[in-house]
Amino acid sequence: MELFSIRRRSAWADASELEATAAKSARIGDEEMSDRVRWIRSYVVSESDGRLGTICIYEAKDMESLREHANRVGMPGDEIEKIADTVIIRPDP
Repeated sequence: MELFSIRRRSAWADASELEATAAKSARIGDEEMSDRVRWIRSYVVSESDGRLGTICIYEAKDMESLREHANRVGMPGDEIEKIADTVIIRPDP
């Protein structure tokens, strides 16, 4: 599996909507696609329009697996980039 980032812009109206989607995402990834998709972490960002977006880090077999996962969950999955390397200056707080 390789490491990818996914940017999901203005995808949720509020934290409760995001939490419901996150639960569905984890379930589908863990129960239905565990051999192709592994969610590592997400950073929630406040968008300029007042909605919430995320920057998600996944391990995946390929980009198509990530697109399929996003489609099954019902969330955006079109801004996917392969991560070439990781530079850690300080661990996440």
